[in-house]
Amino acid sequence: MEDIIRVNNLTKTYGALTAVDKVNLSIKSGTVFGLLGANGAGKTTTIECILGTKKADGGTVSIMGMNPHSERKKLFQKVGVQFQEAAYQDKITVAELCEFTTALYENTTDFLELLSKFAISDKVKSPVKNLSGGQRQRLFIVLALIPKPEVVFLDELTTGLDARSRRDVWKTLAGLKEMGLTIFLTSHFMDEVEALCDQICILKRGVIVFYGTVTEAIRQSPYEKFEDAYLWFTDEEGLK
Repeated sequence: MEDIIRVNNLTKTYGALTAVDKVNLSIKSGTVFGLLGANGAGKTTTIECILGTKKADGGTVSIMGMNPHSERKKLFQKVGVQFQEAAYQDKITVAELCEFTTALYENTTDFLELLSKFAISDKVKSPVKNLSGGQRQRLFIVLALIPKPEVVFLDELTTGLDARSRRDVWKTLAGLKEMGLTIFLTSHFMDEVEALCDQICILKRGVIVFYGTVTEAIRQSPYEKFEDAYLWFTDEEGLK
């Protein structure tokens, strides 16, 4: 498998604060990659710099061999992005939002099929504002998948979902991965990371403190459970 995303020495500063410090990532096509870390660790800034929505101060980024700044329009057609929160017109319906999103892309998936896969097809005529938190979260994933992306970025994809819904989303994403989709995700749910991710990167204050598999993370820590290992790497609970 070839690298579909390459990040070399990515650096982003805000005044005296270094939010991302010489981050290097190499993500294979058709895999699930997890970017982990406590709030403020630099995850969002890293993703924004990778996508080209924020300009890095140093380093290079390549997605499918393209530069996210100079080839942004072309890249836009091949990358799906699910944001945790988004603002829409108060009265826009699920169908209208999906139709609007479909119109932005050259090649798309039937959004009705996606709504069915994520168990919200009964909400097609409902205003987005009337959806529950979990339903909105699933809708945002659908919107990210409409352009038939080769790479999709998912930010806290199952926040607000109950246990059964979370596992249904995992199953759907596993199926998409089998079809060749590359998934780049962030998550605070360690069981989700264990279930989905082929590789993970843990950030702490903008610096990579671990890069590898979940099994390797456990092996390199003094603990037997991944959640404990994660806390040890991030020092979130003073375990280190």
